[in-house]
Amino acid sequence: MRHEHGPGHGRGRSHGAEQENGPEGWGRGPEGHGRGRGRGGPGSRKFGRPGGWQQADVPNAADAPEWFTGRLPSEWYEGSPTIEVDREEIVVIGELPKPEADGDAALEGRIARFRETTRDDRMRIADEAEARYGRKVAWGVTIDGNTTLFTHLAVPVMTRLRQPERKVLDTLVDAGVARSRADALAWAVRLVGEHTEDWLGELRDAMSKVDDLRSKGPQI
Repeated sequence: MRHEHGPGHGRGRSHGAEQENGPEGWGRGPEGHGRGRGRGGPGSRKFGRPGGWQQADVPNAADAPEWFTGRLPSEWYEGSPTIEVDREEIVVIGELPKPEADGDAALEGRIARFRETTRDDRMRIADEAEARYGRKVAWGVTIDGNTTLFTHLAVPVMTRLRQPERKVLDTLVDAGVARSRADALAWAVRLVGEHTEDWLGELRDAMSKVDDLRSKGPQI
């Protein structure tokens, strides 16, 4: 899924992820993200595990796909939505029926109608999910093979690269493959993920088993 900025909904390519501000923007959070949860202060939920191979602990979200499938109104999507989970965010993407009229305008109108008519319910569900899983929730839809993300997180990642690695990123920028070093790094990570999906899946399973074993061991 490729994120593009600017207007337009060309067939065969994904719509850009929108960053919303204003009444639904940060403060409350994009479309239903709760105020300041998990950020410390009186009564806030705190997640953490000293040491270990992970920097911080968050609630287990293995059952998130089942929870969302049961929680979401059945009339919203065609079939079950796709639920993607990482340590910061849960992304919910559902298939919308194709409009009877042809053309990009009809697709954009169908997406806009879904987005506006479901906004309040999505905000409420996002709050429930954040309380349950300790993660933000992002929403998106797919129509006729085109995916549009409404809001999603861009999480900064700190890294130190030596000159050979920086030259790789600069080559991608100079060639027009990426707009910046950060964009080039994100492109490289996506490429690795696409070509090592099976191996990464096995690695995640192995890490999950390590967590299970640790939870059964003595508490220090």
